Amino acid sequence: MNERFPQLADLSRDELIGLIEDSAKNWLAHDGLWFQAVERAYGIEAAMKADAEAWRVFTTIEAKRIMARHGIPPGGGVPALVKALSLRLYAFLNVQETIEQSDNRVVFRMRDCRVQSARKRKGLPDFPCKPVGLVEYEWFARTIDPRIETRCICCPPDKHPDDVWCAWEFKLGTE
Repeated sequence: MNERFPQLADLSRDELIGLIEDSAKNWLAHDGLWFQAVERAYGIEAAMKADAEAWRVFTTIEAKRIMARHGIPPGGGVPALVKALSLRLYAFLNVQETIEQSDNRVVFRMRDCRVQSARKRKGLPDFPCKPVGLVEYEWFARTIDPRIETRCICCPPDKHPDDVWCAWEFKLGTE
């Protein structure tokens, strides 16, 4: 066990998995609370703008850390992106899938989104996350491989199928 984290030495596999899940939930709760505080103080437009900038920076950091931790080489194309998407904090909270995968293209879909599902349970409309999602997914993919081009297929406020919250197409361009 890593000497930096002796408190983890006696945890079971299930307890470690639970710790990862709780950490991801805490991260997402903080993100939502931060957003709501900015929205209350400055309005939805300012909150969306600040959120997009925060995600641009965060998603790049997250991608770089995933690549380093899991030995994903830069410029690894679609296979590297698919692996990295499966290791994001979101992957421990949401139900996501990749479909139509080839060496040069993949479609990524969020089948269940914790944020959107909570809003739906509360009778609230979909959160219009597309402007932030455009930044988030483009910068994440670009960090994995600068040749990857990102296209939104659907994301709230867009209409979307009942079993998909958002969907993104990633294609390997020619740089």
